[in-house]
Amino acid sequence: MEATGAIGIISKTGRYRSGIFAHKDIAVSFCYWLSPTFQLYLIKEFQRLKEAEAEQAKTALDWSLKRILARVNYKVHTDAVKLHLIPPRIVNTKQEGWVYAGEADTLNIALFGMTAKQWQGMNPNLKGNVRDYATAEQLLVLSNLENLNAHFIKEGLPQNERLQKLNEIAIYQMQLLSFPKTLAELKKLPQPK
Repeated sequence: MEATGAIGIISKTGRYRSGIFAHKDIAVSFCYWLSPTFQLYLIKEFQRLKEAEAEQAKTALDWSLKRILARVNYKVHTDAVKLHLIPPRIVNTKQEGWVYAGEADTLNIALFGMTAKQWQGMNPNLKGNVRDYATAEQLLVLSNLENLNAHFIKEGLPQNERLQKLNEIAIYQMQLLSFPKTLAELKKLPQPK
């Protein structure tokens, strides 16, 4: 230690705790020197961990992006429901929640062909709702449908007419987004870092 001026290495003498102790980075360097096999193992393990970390970050980003897409027009939609569909006498009651749920199910039926309750009945082991398991394309269409439904509500269209129009729009938009050329163009867009 005195000859090299090493700060990370400590030499102790004594009956039970004698030996040379090194900072973990220095100890790993000694292990590299002692065993090239250990060095390769450590490098491979580090690479595996970094790949797993990158995959986990990508999954978290995908989930985040999906949730953002799902929320984009949510406020526009709920405000339209509040302003045009909820009578003042049921504000802040259980019935108000039913109106919101009914409109959410209108969108679910238009896009997914089923209500949230039907999806949960078909998928009892999955947590969350149908929107948590939707593709990015489906969530993009859902965002568009929320905006359009808000506009239809403002115009005073009855729910059955809105559902029919929304379903036609959902089918059309999903067909456009399902074309291989469209998907290739979407994948070329810059990815968030």
